[in-house]
Amino acid sequence: MLRAAMDRVAAGGWRLVNLDCVIFAQRPKILPHRPAMRKRIAEVLGVDESAVWLKAKTGESVGPIGDEQAIAAECVALIER
Repeated sequence: MLRAAMDRVAAGGWRLVNLDCVIFAQRPKILPHRPAMRKRIAEVLGVDESAVWLKAKTGESVGPIGDEQAIAAECVALIER
């Protein structure tokens, strides 16, 4: 899905400047996996790893995320022509 979205962005004459993502998960802990995740996302997007950033937040033991029933992600992409 990520590659398809990037292909559509590129087809419209745009390029990715950077990507900032927040992963909401009680478990697993993201920090030990963050470098590998950033590297792989950058590879899929065809950008330098420095253009991809990942942060993680827990559900503070509240709601579906805190109860370990769900994981969510929010990403913001800066694109330019």
